[in-house]
Amino acid sequence: MTYSEDEYLMLSGIQHFLFCRRQWALIHVEQQWKENELTSSGKLFHKRAHNAAELEKRGDTVIVRGLKIHSSSLGVSGNCDVVEFHRTSDGIVVNGLEGRWNVLPIEYKSGRYDFNEADAAQLCAEAMCLEEMLCCQIDAGDLFWGETHRRKEVNFDETLRKKVMDSFLEMHEYFSRGYTPKSKPRKGCAKCSLKDICLPEMTKIRSVKTYISESVDGH
Repeated sequence: MTYSEDEYLMLSGIQHFLFCRRQWALIHVEQQWKENELTSSGKLFHKRAHNAAELEKRGDTVIVRGLKIHSSSLGVSGNCDVVEFHRTSDGIVVNGLEGRWNVLPIEYKSGRYDFNEADAAQLCAEAMCLEEMLCCQIDAGDLFWGETHRRKEVNFDETLRKKVMDSFLEMHEYFSRGYTPKSKPRKGCAKCSLKDICLPEMTKIRSVKTYISESVDGH
């Protein structure tokens, strides 16, 4: 199955989706957004990364920032924070570069080291787009945390690739239906910028009357 450009979803949405399907739908289906300190710092961090020189050469490594990517098979488009091209004898031919190259996508994350499957899936999705665009195989990429300057390699195995494909299929289904799923309150809700819009407490198994009563008593 292939998607037309007007059906493309934001690639970075997979990170929201795997963190919380309801959060993703509120942002991408209902077009609702609200900043907090965490989202503002993250946006500024990525803006700085993308505003750097578009192409930088360091010996046998070429660094490209803010590279636009897409995939018609996944139905997504977006940007890579950084893609490193490493010169090698058995790599691929890249338009505009002499020689042969291996491709290494790098996703930047603000804050301290905090590895999770949502970030790994986003990075893998970027690699799958690059594979489709460059006709190559990318076995791994790196996650980079700005506060600690730490990198972690992520291997793009079949389990992770299936997670990416299944997630985008579900996202396309929700988007086409205009569907926003419910979500159970959990620890991560406290840091979510959309908690006042989402109202996760409303999804608890209790009556609206009880919720309103508790809210009034709390004031």
